[in-house]
Amino acid sequence: MAERVEQEEIFSQVLRAGRRTYFFDVRATKANDYYLTVTESKKFTHDDGSFHYQKHKIYLYKEDFSDFHEMLKKATDYIVAEKGDEVISERHQKDYKKEEIKEETKSAQSFTDVSFDDI
Repeated sequence: MAERVEQEEIFSQVLRAGRRTYFFDVRATKANDYYLTVTESKKFTHDDGSFHYQKHKIYLYKEDFSDFHEMLKKATDYIVAEKGDEVISERHQKDYKKEEIKEETKSAQSFTDVSFDDI
């Protein structure tokens, strides 16, 4: 089991964006080939102050990288071309604090032992 844990910690990056956190994790298949998992974790707070995280995960394999990258670029380019890059959603603006994200990103970069299960 310890061998498998080491394989799962091949490469990770964390992007904090308001209440959402995105994890980009490189993992290994049983054949020791690599694939990518992208996990969105969103924090929800209950009225009593307790909280839980809602997580969504996608698995992306090497054979799909090129098409995925191309479609993601086309979709994001379309959005920016049609609506610009200014955030206009009132709901998102409440959660989105650009200055704080920059500071959090710096601290996240200096912290290398990130485990999804710790969150």
